Amino acid sequence: MKYKGIIFDLDGVICFTDKLHYKAWKQTADKIGVDFDEEINNKLRGVSRMASLDIILQNSKKTYSGMEKEQIATYKNNIYRELLKGMNENDCSDEVRNTLKALRLRGIKLAVGSSSKNTPIILERLNIVNLFDAVSDGNNITHSKPDPEVFLKAAEFLNLSPNDCLVVEDAFAGIDAGIRGGFDTAAIGEAVKYDKPTYKLDTFSDLLKIK
Repeated sequence: MKYKGIIFDLDGVICFTDKLHYKAWKQTADKIGVDFDEEINNKLRGVSRMASLDIILQNSKKTYSGMEKEQIATYKNNIYRELLKGMNENDCSDEVRNTLKALRLRGIKLAVGSSSKNTPIILERLNIVNLFDAVSDGNNITHSKPDPEVFLKAAEFLNLSPNDCLVVEDAFAGIDAGIRGGFDTAAIGEAVKYDKPTYKLDTFSDLLKIK
């Protein structure tokens, strides 16, 4: 493989917490009386918590202050963190785990690039912290995807330039972020429908086929 490093989005790539996010946002939306469904939820893919809340509040007739938004986002996150307690290492597939190990054996540096502030908790629950050389997440960035900051930080943590790294994403916004940052991109899941990625993966282990 020509890449010295690979940067992975977390949700929808390494693991699948979409259902947990949906449950948490649904409970939150119901509490404040705002419509929320699967269609709206799909717009939140790869988007930060506060940006997601702004999308949800587009359906509200009420205007919320910055402080009120923070309170709502905290309420949602508390629900989500409780749901995360049900996660364990079985929520990371053998295919993902074995592919990560195979890439490491090839001498490729691996990093996570996720907008989620809960990334450290999720990696611990999945028992895969030791498979990554660096983590860039919502705790060290100020701009969410499609801004490339999270990926640029990840490359910096790996001591690599963007053109030495491949970004793996399942969201259109994530692919856009990778491209804006000067990275080649590999799409998986929903992002395979996009026409912009460098590669399209049928399955996670297809990463091992990239030359």
